[in-house]
Amino acid sequence: MFTHLTALENVMIGLIKVKKLNRQEALRIAKEALLSVGITEDLWNKYPAQLSGGQQQRVAIARAIAIQPRLLLLDESTSALDPELTVEVLKVLEKLSKNRVTMIIVTHELGFAIRVADEVMFMEDGRIVERGPPEKVLLNPEKERTRIFVSKLMELYRLERNKIL
Repeated sequence: MFTHLTALENVMIGLIKVKKLNRQEALRIAKEALLSVGITEDLWNKYPAQLSGGQQQRVAIARAIAIQPRLLLLDESTSALDPELTVEVLKVLEKLSKNRVTMIIVTHELGFAIRVADEVMFMEDGRIVERGPPEKVLLNPEKERTRIFVSKLMELYRLERNKIL
């Protein structure tokens, strides 16, 4: 986010500069986008430093979806967040998924990936090791490298296969 712009201005800037929309139309779309990710009017005029990490992530997502991209790329969008804020952001992404927004998401959130993904790819060193339906790749991987990685994540988060859904 641009630190010198409010949440609302952060969403509007791409609409004005890139999409070449007039200010009034950009304002309308920005407000809709912010509301769609749970950023209410009381936060629109706050600067990034005045927002929580989860609120900042949701404003960034609103900025991305406001321009109506064909594909949304997200790289560990919850990595720096505490558990409560992580849940907030994952709910927004789940809502986008239900609205059929096409996304490529890099994540270590296994339960989220199983619930939301149509396809999962496990990658290492820039190469796809295994790909397929999330239940298969994450709960019953074929490749040894995928099994090791998933088991380490489950150990780290103290997850059981039957309890991550």
